[in-house]
Amino acid sequence: MKLIYRIALRLSLVLLPLIALWGALFYFTMVDEINDEADDALENYSELIIIRMLAGQEPPRINEGSNNSYSITPVDSDYAAQRPHIDYYDAEVYIPEKEETEPARVLATIFQGNDGLYYELKVATPTFEKDDLLQTILGWTIFLYFLLLITVISVTVLVFYRNLQPLYALLRWLDEYIPGRESRPVPNNTKITEFQQLNTAAQKAVDRSEALFEQQKQFIGNASHELQTPLAVLSSRMEWLLDNTELSETQMNELIEMKRTLNHTVRLNKTLLLLTKIENNQFPESTQVDLATMIREQKEIYDEIYASREIRCTLELPDAFPVQMNESLSSVLISNLLKNAYRHSSEGAMIDVRIEGRTLTISNDGEQALDTEHIFERFYKKSKQDGSTGLGLALVKAIALLYNIEVRYHYSEKRHYFTLIWP
Repeated sequence: MKLIYRIALRLSLVLLPLIALWGALFYFTMVDEINDEADDALENYSELIIIRMLAGQEPPRINEGSNNSYSITPVDSDYAAQRPHIDYYDAEVYIPEKEETEPARVLATIFQGNDGLYYELKVATPTFEKDDLLQTILGWTIFLYFLLLITVISVTVLVFYRNLQPLYALLRWLDEYIPGRESRPVPNNTKITEFQQLNTAAQKAVDRSEALFEQQKQFIGNASHELQTPLAVLSSRMEWLLDNTELSETQMNELIEMKRTLNHTVRLNKTLLLLTKIENNQFPESTQVDLATMIREQKEIYDEIYASREIRCTLELPDAFPVQMNESLSSVLISNLLKNAYRHSSEGAMIDVRIEGRTLTISNDGEQALDTEHIFERFYKKSKQDGSTGLGLALVKAIALLYNIEVRYHYSEKRHYFTLIWP
């Protein structure tokens, strides 16, 4: 999950109960305020009635200038002593004009008349308008709740997204960065201190990585170069021993095995030296190379080498497929892919080589997929193959990177597919 979405989710989980609590508090505060207003109006109306009665005046007529109604009932002193001075409650009140009952807010109070007797005054005001008002307030509260929630989350996500742009820029740069290849500096056009420190730390880490990578290349190149002479001397002396000395059969077999191991070491050394030269960009010269013709020529060579295994290789190539490359590197590229297909195919297997557009695909039979994460790494081997250095596909990858060629591998229907796509 992206950071911005995680922030939005957690913010929502926090805001949901907080804004809900605010909405409930607002609603019940409004309800309480409306009830207070209704109770104040009832209290004023009841005081008017009592004052008129105590003054000996005619009490107001029911519904005179308002929707209020009242009733006065004589009560005894015991009842008056048990009742509270003022009591507010909701009840159903019969309205003669409508000949039906309606919900109403009622005030009940006890007062003593001039005659010394106690009376209970009940004043009622219909609450259907209040109920409509409360429903409206509830609807608007819910609407404002969701509106506020969406607004706060949207604004927060937008603010976070704008402020996280330096992080996204750094991530894009890291995706494009390839050790050993020329790249632009880490972007650091931000005024945010933390991101400036992060970008600076990333640049330092990249510089250290480049320095170590350069040291590694120099070491491999120097070591491979220095090993060529002693390896050549050892090889020539072994050949001299085989040709000029009388050896027992056991000694001869041991010497032949040593010679085979030495030859493998020589090939490994030459391949490492070639890899180092490719990574150091020591093949600047480029010419127009016809890969279709090169594939046909190398196919004939490998058909002859692996004739005993009866491997069939079909070609679907255009008349020409010209590319701008170093000729020796293009030969290494095609040779390693074809050799890989022939070497790892079982007897009687089928190899297919085709070019469609700017795409070259070489496929061969196989019982099990290769490790897609490590297949192009140095010294990766699926099995112990005689004479294999484990550097063939690493060479393919290095050459592809040098010329911006996209290289892919996938396994489908018991076949390995290696694909090269030229830009």
